[in-house]
Amino acid sequence: MTRLPLDDLRVVSIEQYGAGPFASMQLADLGASVVRIEDPSAGGDVARQVPPYAEGGTSLFFESFNRNKRSLALDLRRPQARQVLEDMLVEADALTSNLRGDQVERLGLRYADLEHVNPALVCVSLSAFGNTGPRVAEGGYDFTVQGIAGWMALTGGPGQPPTKSGLSLVDYCAGYVTALAVLAGVWRARRDGVGGDADISLFDTALAQLTYVGTWVASRGFEPRRMAHSAHLSMVPFQTFPTRDGYLVIACPKESLWRRFCDLIERPDLANDARYASFSARGRNRDELVAELERLLATRTTDEWLALLEPGGVPCGAVNDVAAALAERQAIARGAVVEYEHPTFGIVRTTRSPLRLSGPDAPLRRGPYLGEHTEEVLRDICGYDAARIDDLVASGVVLSQPRTEGA
Repeated sequence: MTRLPLDDLRVVSIEQYGAGPFASMQLADLGASVVRIEDPSAGGDVARQVPPYAEGGTSLFFESFNRNKRSLALDLRRPQARQVLEDMLVEADALTSNLRGDQVERLGLRYADLEHVNPALVCVSLSAFGNTGPRVAEGGYDFTVQGIAGWMALTGGPGQPPTKSGLSLVDYCAGYVTALAVLAGVWRARRDGVGGDADISLFDTALAQLTYVGTWVASRGFEPRRMAHSAHLSMVPFQTFPTRDGYLVIACPKESLWRRFCDLIERPDLANDARYASFSARGRNRDELVAELERLLATRTTDEWLALLEPGGVPCGAVNDVAAALAERQAIARGAVVEYEHPTFGIVRTTRSPLRLSGPDAPLRRGPYLGEHTEEVLRDICGYDAARIDDLVASGVVLSQPRTEGA
């Protein structure tokens, strides 16, 4: 295998900030050609300005979402830009965008608007609330959607304020859904010869991630509550426990694991106790059992418990900070942290794509500077000659600032 999995996939993306760029990066990491369109009048993607590490027209935040892509700086508000966009899409497989839901129609980014350019084009919209409904014109971010979709009501401790997850998980989940929509749409287009639309939203994605909790609530009126120590709503023990020097996560989602855990901590009496003999029994007597386990687990260090429980096959782990997570032996063994040279930031170390298929990885390329590939894209994809490119640059329709690695 010498070809990358998606080296014949061509994507044009009108993207910004996190969710949309995260989606297209999944495709780029598998070899897809991704050209991102940025607004030159706004200085490009606002992600280029996100602190604390922002300088020279880019940032480490931007780098985290935009490796292996090219940048075309095109002002879509100018009438001449429409022809440029359509010329880019003649041989593209997909157009992705992450804008407000009403912007897709206003800017003419639906399949109905572009079918005449490319009948097999897949138009994928990622927005806060989708392309229909009463909130179609509203913007939204991961944080706001976590609140609206019920996530924050589930996160944090009892009696504490509702809490956002530590990472922008709605953005990232929606990014994966968007990448999947691109692949499904392109598969259908290549099979049937006809493209179409995909309407993905942060809100729909967040609701879908409620999974079993949403099913319990919708089907039986279940009332979820925030649990101490991030405990599972129905399985015990399945939570963090304080140790003598830190915290330990222990998960026993099978009866066999519960019994094994009790043997390893030298408390087989707990497994034989009728109060704790089944999932439902442990649920009813959660407070007493957890109190007993907390007293026991606080007597040793995290590493001492790991040395005992890990070889015994009980799912467990230390609660690492981010630096410790990146240095974890499994991360090192699997090459989970990769690095590349950057003309502004020097050596950039970042996390490797989790999408690992047999065959070679895509070469790791830094994120593009604003308009770095404008001339290249207009020449190689649109087929424009130098005179036409110069005219577009002079009129302000596009911005071109090619850059060499040493610049």
